[in-house]
Amino acid sequence: MTGDYKFDTLSLHAGFTPDERHGSAAVPIHQTTSYVFKDSEHAAALYNLEIGGHLYSRISNPTVAVLEQRVAALDEGIGAVATSSGMAALFVTVLALCSAGDHIVSSSQMYGANINLFQHTLSRYGITTTFVAPNDPEAFAEAIQPNTKMVFGEVIGNPGLDIMDITRVGKIANDAGVPLVIDATFNTPYLLKPLKNGANIVIHSLTKWMGGHGVALGGIVVDGGNFDWGQNDRFPTLTESHFGFQGVNLYEEFGPAAFINRVRTEGMYNVGPCLSPTNAFHLMQGIETLSLRMDRHIENTKKMLDFLSSHESISWIKHPTLPEHPDYEVAKRLMPKGAGSVIACGLKGGREAGQSFIESVQVASHLANVGDAKTLVIHPGSTTQSHLSPEAMKAAGLTDDMSNGQTQRNLAIGLPPAAAQHEKRGGHLKPPTDGDQLDRRQDQGAGCHDHG
Repeated sequence: MTGDYKFDTLSLHAGFTPDERHGSAAVPIHQTTSYVFKDSEHAAALYNLEIGGHLYSRISNPTVAVLEQRVAALDEGIGAVATSSGMAALFVTVLALCSAGDHIVSSSQMYGANINLFQHTLSRYGITTTFVAPNDPEAFAEAIQPNTKMVFGEVIGNPGLDIMDITRVGKIANDAGVPLVIDATFNTPYLLKPLKNGANIVIHSLTKWMGGHGVALGGIVVDGGNFDWGQNDRFPTLTESHFGFQGVNLYEEFGPAAFINRVRTEGMYNVGPCLSPTNAFHLMQGIETLSLRMDRHIENTKKMLDFLSSHESISWIKHPTLPEHPDYEVAKRLMPKGAGSVIACGLKGGREAGQSFIESVQVASHLANVGDAKTLVIHPGSTTQSHLSPEAMKAAGLTDDMSNGQTQRNLAIGLPPAAAQHEKRGGHLKPPTDGDQLDRRQDQGAGCHDHG
């Protein structure tokens, strides 16, 4: 598409033109593994990156390509590669930038599988990570080393809801010659376009808000085209001869798009976490209504915050739109429409109250897929974050007490009743300070994730 189209128009039309033969208004599902070449010369040109086109669906597919172009348009990037999941998107990003002996600077407060990937899996292959608090930009500056290849984090931290000031962190990273890679799953491009606010690469788990209906897994990597990969010798994977395609130098060949081409030519070609055409189709149905659903998410989140803030069973509540949130001003600046639809809260009565609440909900679901059109509740410490080490738990704002609770079969933990902590905080329903973290996790019964 050409022209200055608005978000809703792009969400419906970007990347697709009805074919002349059939005129299908919907994006066709190209359920095929491979494509017939015109002749030997055509086949060779495709494999040598001399021309564009599809040669095998592990690498690219017409249905998936529409999804890639649509999300790139919404994020205002120059290109994208869709993957089988959000975790696959993160992995191929690391693969494109890092080798043994390299280093990553990452937020310490994010999805547990991300932490485990950096801390345990990548370390086996000689890639190390330094974890820092997401809302301390100077900590990122201090952690960057000569061998650092990327700075990584989430805009809205999962599940602690801390906010990264990506404008400041992006400038710090870029001044050091390092790209800022952002997982923007919780905000989607409707609430924030990270590439326009300091980030260089964006990752989404399309499974969540973008898909929005809990029927299809998917992830995507979006290249902002706003980082000079040739400014130094830090990125040989992009500026030196590519082993797999006749020695092509991706930076010389594609310039600002060198990174996203590396993702496709190595990540998809050699590892192969490809997105199925059918899942791409399902995800695009969700994207068509993204703005409508996000507006409703935000509206319902406000109502839920009002309800929980005055409820006698709630000891504390945390959301970036509440003035008492430590990152309130940053959230308001970055995301004026709203800071997502996940709410963290604590229940009075401790473990038993939390378990009773989660097991008694009738409309909300107890499951691990945020961003669905339906409301869910979950206790992160015993589920999505349960596989973290005690040290990682602590760095992520989850105490040793919660880590111990995860070994039990209970869905929620809590030790003393929250009344004392409530009084200690002046009677206000607000999250505790850093010095109050133990109290916070002791009386936490559940995390409330409101999604409409």
